Amino acid sequence: MAKLFVEQEATAQWHDLVKEAEAFNGVHLDEELESYLVFLLMRYTGRPELAAKVMALDYLHGAQTAGSERREKMRDVGDQCLLFSGLFPKRAEKRRVRVSYYVDLGRTAYHNVAEAAQAAMAEMFHHLSDSFVSLMDTLQAMRSMHARDQQLDPLHALDLLQDTGSQRARTILGQTTQAIPLVIPSRTRH
Repeated sequence: MAKLFVEQEATAQWHDLVKEAEAFNGVHLDEELESYLVFLLMRYTGRPELAAKVMALDYLHGAQTAGSERREKMRDVGDQCLLFSGLFPKRAEKRRVRVSYYVDLGRTAYHNVAEAAQAAMAEMFHHLSDSFVSLMDTLQAMRSMHARDQQLDPLHALDLLQDTGSQRARTILGQTTQAIPLVIPSRTRH
């Protein structure tokens, strides 16, 4: 019973943090997205091995499987890409890739789950794929709202804005330059 109480308390705290990040970022996620994000954060709390993952290899290994194993591996790739792009965007710089690499890979992984899932689950994973950037923005806001650590320098924010249309990146640029960035998409968005 005590374990259940602790889990409920943790869920409530993550939910409050997600809501606070939404307000800080000026974004509203629907209940389905909020819930997914809360349970994603709970599931990956305390998993330091995540830092050593090579997403492209995990994606390829997942693509070579079938059925429920494939859906699970693709979901994990999507989830991990969301966490990297949202909470640890500077890891992209260290790995010499753009944050949008994780966005594209994560969206594609969620899309693959949707294509292989049954109706209700397919709809949810299409929604996750379509809303990936808003979820990432919420996680980035969560990371920076108390420490005021933007996690993205202006050049990386500009790349992210151009590559994904990230509103968080637009906000960072606006705060840095006091200007409204003009965005010329460098490629087609999902």
